[in-house]
Amino acid sequence: MIVRSFQDIEGTDRDVTAETGTWRSKRIILASEGVGFSMHETTMYAGTETSMWYANHIEAVLCVAGEGELTNDETGETHWISPGTLYLLDGHERHTMRPATDLRFVCVFNPPVTGREVHDENGVYPLLTEAGGTTTATRTGNRTETGTETETEGA
Repeated sequence: MIVRSFQDIEGTDRDVTAETGTWRSKRIILASEGVGFSMHETTMYAGTETSMWYANHIEAVLCVAGEGELTNDETGETHWISPGTLYLLDGHERHTMRPATDLRFVCVFNPPVTGREVHDENGVYPLLTEAGGTTTATRTGNRTETGTETETEGA
């Protein structure tokens, strides 16, 4: 059994702030726990804009505080997000969040993140493994094929 609070992880390597300063993520469960998902509390700051694309992960996002606009960048469709609203990125949709007030979310990722991920230039988290490798995913229709690259020191 794991019992942990968000306070427990403040100021640790599980407490991550975006280089852009637009969000902060407290990663309470990571891949290292071996439970098949990761869970985070993420705060996105009022007046900012963050574009993301989880090409390698499914993410469920439950708003617990604040309000903002979510745009599906692929369709242009917008949604007003407020406490009690959940959105599920089950199709790996490119999306943009524009918080009107500070937004606080509880997020669940599958496959789980390791905590070492950083959004790339497309807003994508790479699919990292606990062993330090990178897993690549190719999606064709409803089928996803994966392959693993192992990082080699000095290569």
